[in-house]
Amino acid sequence: MIGNNDIEVVIGGKVITLSGNESEEYLQKVSSYINNKIAEYNNVDSFRRQPSDMQNVLLLLNIADDYFKTKKQIEDLEGELEAKDRELYDLKHELIAAQIKLESREKQIRNIQGK
Repeated sequence: MIGNNDIEVVIGGKVITLSGNESEEYLQKVSSYINNKIAEYNNVDSFRRQPSDMQNVLLLLNIADDYFKTKKQIEDLEGELEAKDRELYDLKHELIAAQIKLESREKQIRNIQGK
């Protein structure tokens, strides 16, 4: 959707208005992710005993960790894809070279048989 999209979401039990160019579905998905992280950490006793500012820092660190791990995974997959593309390119060239060689041999055989 083009244009600014305002949507009210609930994050950590508080109603927050999000604005962005993204769809409502996307903004809901982002808020759901944050809520799931909050719920995940609220199940950990040592987390709940921390002051709220420390809880926020720990949540931010965990989300940043998710981000960097996902980014690394994407980079690895892109590297694998590039390697596979190079391999495919090389295989196509080998196939073309083999076809040319085969055609040359077939022509030689026809020439020998024609004599």
